Amino acid sequence: MTSAVLNPMDLTGRRFLVTGAASGIGRATSVLLSGLGAKVACVDIDVAGLEGTKGLLQGDGHCYHVQDLKELDRIAGWMQELVGTFGPLHGLVHAAGIPAPWPLQAASPSAWRDVLLVNTEAALVLIKAFHNRKVCMGENASVVFISSVMARVGSSAASVYSMTKAGVEGMARSLAVELAGRKIRVNCVAPGFVRTPMFDRMEKLQGLDYSARVEGLHPLGLGQPEDVANAVAFLLADAARWITGAVLVVDGGYTAQ
Repeated sequence: MTSAVLNPMDLTGRRFLVTGAASGIGRATSVLLSGLGAKVACVDIDVAGLEGTKGLLQGDGHCYHVQDLKELDRIAGWMQELVGTFGPLHGLVHAAGIPAPWPLQAASPSAWRDVLLVNTEAALVLIKAFHNRKVCMGENASVVFISSVMARVGSSAASVYSMTKAGVEGMARSLAVELAGRKIRVNCVAPGFVRTPMFDRMEKLQGLDYSARVEGLHPLGLGQPEDVANAVAFLLADAARWITGAVLVVDGGYTAQ
């Protein structure tokens, strides 16, 4: 008799919170997690986008919440309300983000405040709320922050965005050590340029040749949201149970050059 082979990517019965779930990487991650058997709580400020994501999820038991992550002092409260009906969480994915394609002369505290709030500060407040014993399911929990290759390479007019993503990576490493005793893993995924609504907005701002120029920086071409979602699901699953404090770069070879 041969014993059954367990699938280390199986997420059946687990519950995850995904921010930025209305589009792009957050939507692709939510859809993939549902396909792997998980229940997903989708969070975003975009009501119509959340409705669209909900229609793509497999299985039942999912929910969505319209929340503004810039309202940091409200995060802990609505997360506790969420688990009251949804159930304690096995993991958290912070995929929400704001672009900041500003040259130095256009950067100012008033301009970058919302970017820092959503990209970095919200990540810290979310994980602080998540690690509460009434919110987190317990051992073997996993948190994934979406970073960017801009946290590790230089690019013109990217100083503000790079600052927010480098902050996320530094924070994740420290939290991975701090929360290891609770068996809560903390990792980042750092994508290259991916075909998302954020990329489309950049393309409109930068001109018609933007896409071709950016694609030329990636030996494997531009990525799709699903490429990043695959990496996120891996880090959430038991397949990555011995990985914490890491940054998984998913960039089509961008940083290999």
